[in-house]
Amino acid sequence: MIDYIVIGGGIAGLSAAARLSEKAEVLVLERETALGYHASGRSAALFEQNYGKPSTIALNRASAEYHFEANGGYLSPRGLLILGRPHEREAFDTDAQTMGVTRITLDEAQKLVPVIDTGKLSDAAYHEAAYDIDTDRMLQDFVRQLKANGGRVETGAEVTGIDRQDGAWHVSTTAARYTARHVVNAGGAWADALAAMAGIALLGIVPHRRSMARLPAPGGHDPASWPMFFGVGESWYAKPDAGALLVSPADEDPVEPHDAWADDMVLAEGLARYEEVVTTPVTRLLTSWAGLRSFAPDRTLVLGPDPAEPSFLWCAGQGGYGFQTAPAASALLAALTFGRTPALPPDIVAQLTPDRLRQ
Repeated sequence: MIDYIVIGGGIAGLSAAARLSEKAEVLVLERETALGYHASGRSAALFEQNYGKPSTIALNRASAEYHFEANGGYLSPRGLLILGRPHEREAFDTDAQTMGVTRITLDEAQKLVPVIDTGKLSDAAYHEAAYDIDTDRMLQDFVRQLKANGGRVETGAEVTGIDRQDGAWHVSTTAARYTARHVVNAGGAWADALAAMAGIALLGIVPHRRSMARLPAPGGHDPASWPMFFGVGESWYAKPDAGALLVSPADEDPVEPHDAWADDMVLAEGLARYEEVVTTPVTRLLTSWAGLRSFAPDRTLVLGPDPAEPSFLWCAGQGGYGFQTAPAASALLAALTFGRTPALPPDIVAQLTPDRLRQ
């Protein structure tokens, strides 16, 4: 009998599996033929400690040492720039305070991103403490850690049934049937569907689409050194990527779990918002795609044993924070599972465990 079956081969499942494998036998089941195929493979991949709700920020900060130091570190400098127009002053001030960024002049902002249109803007704020995450290497390193501890990964293994009999979980895939003491639900957009399959009460985790376009480098510039830059209220954002520019409308439309694609109309509207504050029009797209960011009703991660059936563990509701929270989130899950004292304060832990959604 396997100790833990982890369902889901994205960053949530792989980091959890690696942590659990330190003391237990672990098997990861991933429905796709590649790991990190869905949300994990479509991430904007930014580490910014002050981004998110208080419990998410606590996870970010607890993850920082790992991001900076583990396996030589996963971060490279990027920076973060917020841009505001005259009618957005109040919202800009709120964003700047929340994100902990420092006001700079529009001329200074234009030196950071030469294509911004200072004639359309009234405010800018910046800080250096935002970093690109090497997401591919992080995924691979968690897999290596898992396998070094004797764990296994099965891809192309779609789960078709989960039932509990005689004190054990029986998990069926299209090719095999496994028995385990525990099941870890790291199913991302499919988290509630997996819970239903297992006879566990749903938590109301809903996937939301986030679209992305890849544009040629604007105006012939090399954007490699540009920061990630945002519109107020995250109405759009742009981020350099391998000689091109990623632009997202920062959409968040609830959808059913599926292999997501960009909504052309939503993408066009977001690109129009971006174009309003730059001097270079968007003339073509290199490609576009979408990912699904999944949220619990309170928009906070769900980590730990289900209160009604503690052998069923939740590692879900990452809501776009999967990579930046993974080191601390997986450590918390392992601590709760193995009966260790969590490194995070009790009030933060209470905001993250599934118990809060069962009250």
